[in-house]
Amino acid sequence: DLDWEYPNACGLSCDTSGPAAFKNMMQAMRAKFGANNLVTAAITADASSGGKIDATDYAGAAQYSDWYNVMTYDFFGAFDADGPTAPHSALTTYAGIPQQGFTSDEAIQKLRAQGVPAAKLNLGIGFYGRGWTGVTQATPGGSATGPAPGTYEQGIEDYKVLKTSCPTTGTIAGTAYAKCGSNWWSYDTPSTIAGKMTYVKNQSLGGAFFWEFSGDTTNGELATAISNGLQ
Repeated sequence: DLDWEYPNACGLSCDTSGPAAFKNMMQAMRAKFGANNLVTAAITADASSGGKIDATDYAGAAQYSDWYNVMTYDFFGAFDADGPTAPHSALTTYAGIPQQGFTSDEAIQKLRAQGVPAAKLNLGIGFYGRGWTGVTQATPGGSATGPAPGTYEQGIEDYKVLKTSCPTTGTIAGTAYAKCGSNWWSYDTPSTIAGKMTYVKNQSLGGAFFWEFSGDTTNGELATAISNGLQ
């Protein structure tokens, strides 16, 4: 499973390998491991104009890949410390979204339009939320003063914690958000996951994946929602 963030684009550093580099790598991996082993990749969900999907030949590489795990989360977060608040894993776009192309559906549609088979695309689900503090507006689009406190790092918290510490107060664009005190979080719930799994089936996608197990409740309610939703 290859996780290159991001071919021919900027991740932790900028890369000028060219749009064919990912295809060439996946071709080499398939040649090395053969037809009887899985060759997969986690890929960008940046569907903005001229963004990371546009920078690479994901369709050309798909012929050598069993599937792509499309990382349809982390679109927005307190890495933009002053906001505006926005759901980090919206399924669809909505009025006032801070960046066009930063939704799950737009990523899937752009990859399909490029020529990636739907059956080789898996939708990503985050088992965590991203949040800000210093927020007064309950709905998305408010200003903030910084990242909300989190167990492991600021601005991120597991679903299993947020479920009780900051229960959802609304939904938008196929995902949920919550305001508690001056903190504002967005995260998926069993209900919003059910909606996303309906989307997976309606789009004839390969399936879904998630990051990651420890964010779920002890009885696995998010993983169960994925499983049940794909039945």
